[in-house]
Amino acid sequence: MPEQSPPQAPTSARTAASPETSPSPGVSRRALLGTAGATGLVLGAAGGAVGYAAAPSQATPLTSVGANMAMFHGKHQPGITDGLQAKGHLVAFDLAPGAGRREAAALLRRWSTTAERLMAGESASSDDTDVARDAGPSSLTVTFGFGHSFFSRTGLEKQRPVSLDPLPDFSSDHLDKSRSDGDLWVQIGADDALVAFHALRAIQKDAGSAAKVRWQMNGFNRTPGATAHPMTARNLMGQLDGTRNPRPTDADFDKRIFVPASGSGDPSWMAGGSYAVVRRIRMLLDDWEKLSLTAQENVIGRRKSNGAPLSGGSEKTAMDLEKTDAKGDLVVPLNAHARITRPDQNGGAAILRRPFSYHDGIDADGAPDAGLLFVCWQADPLRGFVPLQRKLDRGDALSKYIRHEASGLFAVPGGAAKGEYVGQRLLEG
Repeated sequence: MPEQSPPQAPTSARTAASPETSPSPGVSRRALLGTAGATGLVLGAAGGAVGYAAAPSQATPLTSVGANMAMFHGKHQPGITDGLQAKGHLVAFDLAPGAGRREAAALLRRWSTTAERLMAGESASSDDTDVARDAGPSSLTVTFGFGHSFFSRTGLEKQRPVSLDPLPDFSSDHLDKSRSDGDLWVQIGADDALVAFHALRAIQKDAGSAAKVRWQMNGFNRTPGATAHPMTARNLMGQLDGTRNPRPTDADFDKRIFVPASGSGDPSWMAGGSYAVVRRIRMLLDDWEKLSLTAQENVIGRRKSNGAPLSGGSEKTAMDLEKTDAKGDLVVPLNAHARITRPDQNGGAAILRRPFSYHDGIDADGAPDAGLLFVCWQADPLRGFVPLQRKLDRGDALSKYIRHEASGLFAVPGGAAKGEYVGQRLLEG
């Protein structure tokens, strides 16, 4: 779990819906927001795990959460650089027997139409369930990707990127193949659980006879406005999780996270896209919670209270890897998670983490089935996730307390322009 956290989307990409912008009464859920839209823009600047845009000094009122809206159309798909969302669903589909390129194109067209409407705070185009009738957009994002098997199923093998080659095996893997991979992948996130479920149900219904669910996972994060000020999220181990994520303001951000229009070796339909690595990482919480606070901090390499490196300072202070204590021992242990995942210790390899926590109940032995739905983004997984995970595999102190139980790699094309559907350049190119 390389230690990085998601950046906040620019305020231009996340806006407040207001009753005045509703298409018509009875159709748009935004019309039901009342005066919430008047304060919704506050969250657009500060919502999420870390507010990289201008942030207010006080907590965001929860009444404004529903008014916040992400954009469906754009250079990149939504759900990549947006701030962490309170509720998420990850779902993979396999095309039905006999379904091919034509059926896939029709499906992506339906999905894109539904996603655009729901993200705007409107009802689904047909047979809406009314689950989210009383809510606004709530920062809903819907993101679509293609798995390795999708290209053989649709006769598009020549368009399959080399970067989509299967991930190598790692020693920490205990993968359930039935909950891994898939022809198609959909990521849904929102700041309201009913809004997220509504989108999940609509996407599933839109699949019709063209595709069936292969696996589905549910996650959550802290709700925007729950803390006095925007801050890095905590994971289920109680640690601030994601201090060193790349930021959109970094000069090389786009180069690391998004596929360029030319010169990458990727097919042209991937321009503006990114690659998502998805891992279900179980946290062995019973074992973790038996450790002393000092032991936990040595495993991570950071203070549990504020995320500061053990070498001193605050959360954002650069870690001093050479600092020693009075006995001459390194203050940040050699196998500390934060040391191993630093880009300057991995040839500059960096990923954009955008995870959800999960809890799927209690096992028969009383252990919680809980952990992280790890989602990371990069322009090339062979230069992003793979070298970092190989390094972690060789000696991360955290490995003793986690288990990788499912995995997937998906090519996520660039955003759809007005009048287009996601993946159109691939399916109709």
